Amino acid sequence: MEQTQKKNYTLPIIMMFALFAMISFVTGLTNPLGVIVKNQFSVANWMSQLGNAANFIAYAFMGLPAGLMLKRIGYKKTALVAIAVGFIGVGIQFLSGEAGSFGIYLAGAFISGFSMCMLNTVVNPMLNTLGGGGKKGNQLIQFGGSLNSISATIVPILVGYLMGNAANATISDAAPALFIAMGIFAVVFVVLLAVKIPEPYAIQEAKAEKKDTHSALSFRHFVLGTVAIFIYVGIEVGIPNFMNLFLTAAPDAATSGMGMAAAAAGSLVGTYWFLMMVGRLLGGMIGGKVSSRVQLTFVSLLAIVFVLLGIFAPTTVAGRMPVFTGTGFAMIEVPIGVMFLTLCGLCTSVMWGGIFNLAVEGLGKYTSMGSGIFMMMVCGGGILPLIQGYVADIAGYLSSYWVIIVSLAFLLYYALIGSKNVNKDIPVE
Repeated sequence: MEQTQKKNYTLPIIMMFALFAMISFVTGLTNPLGVIVKNQFSVANWMSQLGNAANFIAYAFMGLPAGLMLKRIGYKKTALVAIAVGFIGVGIQFLSGEAGSFGIYLAGAFISGFSMCMLNTVVNPMLNTLGGGGKKGNQLIQFGGSLNSISATIVPILVGYLMGNAANATISDAAPALFIAMGIFAVVFVVLLAVKIPEPYAIQEAKAEKKDTHSALSFRHFVLGTVAIFIYVGIEVGIPNFMNLFLTAAPDAATSGMGMAAAAAGSLVGTYWFLMMVGRLLGGMIGGKVSSRVQLTFVSLLAIVFVLLGIFAPTTVAGRMPVFTGTGFAMIEVPIGVMFLTLCGLCTSVMWGGIFNLAVEGLGKYTSMGSGIFMMMVCGGGILPLIQGYVADIAGYLSSYWVIIVSLAFLLYYALIGSKNVNKDIPVE
């Protein structure tokens, strides 16, 4: 019986892995596409982040509805809807290249954000269900998370290669990457439609209960945690996005870019995401020995040091890194400050888990509601980069990283002080 189940669910498990990778692939497209639209439509730095903003702000609209869909129609149907929406969103972004329209591109990014939010809501529990829960379910989720990081590493390198000269690139140049995304969405949709998925944890209609006078928002450490997660996603996205803009901008630009080829810049950004994967593996290994509070305190402090070095290190001082140049990998010289910004991936990798654990600690029956609110706060990944883009327009790319410094300082405060539960008098059973 068990062997039959494993045989039957191998294909849908592979499809879930593909979707896990697609979440970061489609989300990651907004980074190199931001460089393209900045040059193609001659927009300001803050406007180049509007696609990223549209993608993440969709989470604020879709977080709670996605949870309700999961309860009402189950994992499979929610996943099918999410895949269809994702196919449409990426398709609209492709059409924006054909039409040469910035507005159509933003609409596609926004619709893609709806899909990513729904997929984030459904993929983790579905993999756990397909694995039969327990250690096997967790193992599948860890494998999926690794593919997510690998995908995030590949997409800036791939699109950077397709762009060629960033100054002359258009969205149409990135069409092959968009076709890959649409093709995977189409294949996964057909396979999932044909396969029966177990849903033993589908939530039934809840019995009427007395109205609760408290909620997750009654806890100070949870409220501050939602602010922290809002800020964190902005940090995670802002560091590589503006590194890409800084590296590909013309050296004589008002914002003092480096004039690097798009493929090489994309490779450096890909290294940031690769280091996030390394950081997650390291965090997983020491997670049983070191508390979330200590982890978050350490990585917040270390990230502040790295970003300060990134801001103040002279751009004339260089180090050597393995970078994809468009024809192959080579050791090339890059500004030493950029190397430190890339190392921030090691720090941002474990922040989400640390913040989440600290924020829901002691919430008891309010934990599930808290998780839904957390998903909505992912929209910070779209809003904070807009602020950073505005600062970049005024003061330059490297100066815009002061937005990141202030944000990291809040995470440090949260780890040390804000994460303490001061509402232990609220019943949570």
